[in-house]
Amino acid sequence: MMRSPDVEPVLRIVGGSKVYGGVHAIDDVDFDLLPAEIHAVLGENGAGKSTLCKAIAGAIRLSAGDYFLGGEKVSFATPGEALKSGVVMVYQETSLVPSMTVAQNLELGMEKLFTVYRKINIAAQQSQQALNFNVDPLALVEGLGTAKRQMVEIARAVRHNARVIVFDEPTASLTPEEIQHLFHLLKSLRAQGVGIIFISHALEEALKIADRITVLRDGKLVSTGPAKGLDRSQVIKMMVGRDISASHYAAHEFGTAATAHTPLPPRDRRRVLSVENVTMGNVVKNMSFSVYQGEIVCMAGLVGSGRTEVAHIICGARKRNFLRGGHIYLNGKAVRYRVPRQAVRDGIVYITEDRKLDGFFETMTADDNVYLGYLASPKGKRILYSLGERKTIGDRWTKALSISALNRSLKIIEYSGGNQQKLVVAKSLVQEPSVVIFDEPTRGVDVGAIPQIHAAIRALAAEGKAVIVISSYLPEVLSISDRILVARGGRIVEEMATSEATEEKIMYAAIH
Repeated sequence: MMRSPDVEPVLRIVGGSKVYGGVHAIDDVDFDLLPAEIHAVLGENGAGKSTLCKAIAGAIRLSAGDYFLGGEKVSFATPGEALKSGVVMVYQETSLVPSMTVAQNLELGMEKLFTVYRKINIAAQQSQQALNFNVDPLALVEGLGTAKRQMVEIARAVRHNARVIVFDEPTASLTPEEIQHLFHLLKSLRAQGVGIIFISHALEEALKIADRITVLRDGKLVSTGPAKGLDRSQVIKMMVGRDISASHYAAHEFGTAATAHTPLPPRDRRRVLSVENVTMGNVVKNMSFSVYQGEIVCMAGLVGSGRTEVAHIICGARKRNFLRGGHIYLNGKAVRYRVPRQAVRDGIVYITEDRKLDGFFETMTADDNVYLGYLASPKGKRILYSLGERKTIGDRWTKALSISALNRSLKIIEYSGGNQQKLVVAKSLVQEPSVVIFDEPTRGVDVGAIPQIHAAIRALAAEGKAVIVISSYLPEVLSISDRILVARGGRIVEEMATSEATEEKIMYAAIH
């Protein structure tokens, strides 16, 4: 869509600035959204995308600048006020109430004086069916996976009949089929006159779906213009201010460790972890695989294939069947963990796919989070909490993973999504594990930060650690793996060498 001078923007920010601790998160940004437009907002982590959109959705107030909605100047004190004016945001980490059902969450903000649960359950079912989403309205949100929570968030936004919807990384945890459903939905909303703001680190998706693109860098506006005619390399150069190699998954330096590694054949390596016929209800069914030292094993598959659940079983977050639940061997010794602390003691760490839910302590600083990760390890047992040691360890790991913030004293909840993700990695690696399980390690991470996380993964393998990476992003799977496992229906259905694998082969095994 080309910008027409005759079309009045449904939303406009003029000279928008937001200051935290004397530092600008966004600085003098001009932004507008037309009705019936999909407008992508792109930039690296910390560029100011989420800050701008939170100001639009009423989650924060601008320090300076003016906000116009439908030509009228507005100032929202809360997201509820924005919602009543037709502005709603679908957050990257969902803002649902875990202890409530799907139907109850869909009703939030639209409650009547008297609630008839049967009616809201029926309405929720109809909303899900209209969007082709398969989520039980009676299910508690706390029992849903990340992808289904995202579906509920999207359904709630649509149900409010908003005239402006902000999507923050809506595709990060969706399967390719679900992404196509979402894109059809966005186009349908656009046809109805809804203005859509689309934040995504998947640049190909933004270029495909957006009418216009705004690029932010270091809190400042770099460019706004039609998406047509732009390519991925041009957008990346605007985002980072420099050229990045066409393959941003190439080997990079991480600390002093070499990131590229050539794994030895299995016969010359020690088997570190062995999973044999592990079963948990109807989710994980006789799953078996092994991981060797110095090896990166990527586990591909669709949402619900049992990948995350078997990782939870390995690290003690979930329990396999007591009878006929299979066996797990660590360095040849049978293990069955009741709690994750026992797995950490033995050198197994799991890096979660949902950082906000169980990845960090959001009201603490980066140094506190990393130090608490260290204290949870056998090496970190202390009687007293050492402020000096906390700073030393925090400095080392924030530097190693290039974790940046406007102010190191900020709470983690105030960090950008990519910096939060790198912090979760640091909090686990500080424990010096021998087995590391990454679950969607680059979800919601920008193109500049992906190489740093991949470098950390390669460095771990180069040090002789056994690494498992669960990923739904096939270019990532093909880039960093030594061996690929494909899960379907709670089982490993195929194993292939990376040299023989293609995206088509992996998807065929995952679906058929």
